[in-house]
Amino acid sequence: MSRLTIYLGRLIGPFLLIVAASLFMDRDSMIEMATALIDDRALLLIVGLIALGVGLAMVIGHNVWSGGLLPIVVTLFGWSQLVRGLALLLLPVETQVAFFQLMRLEDFFYVYAGIPLVIGAYLTYAGFTHQYR
Repeated sequence: MSRLTIYLGRLIGPFLLIVAASLFMDRDSMIEMATALIDDRALLLIVGLIALGVGLAMVIGHNVWSGGLLPIVVTLFGWSQLVRGLALLLLPVETQVAFFQLMRLEDFFYVYAGIPLVIGAYLTYAGFTHQYR
């Protein structure tokens, strides 16, 4: 396994665990912030640019689709950030609002918060149990 894959697993895993912990700790504030974010075009632009930059960097630097689950999960994370950034920058506001409403964040909050928890736990475990060559 490449050093980059292990490094990215060790970086993204704890990052996602911290994100998940913050989500679980203050559900109501997180829902309120997400709702406010969808109404703030300037902030969505900034979030979209950051996601696009992270996604492009990961897709260019780590587009690995073989070698086990860890490299594939890291690659999928990069692609998800790239798609997220593109969506935030290119989709019309009405489409973004409709998608946000379709997600029903209040109803499925713990499912959405559980996704980074599970992925983060796996990446942290896999990243820190593999040794650099």
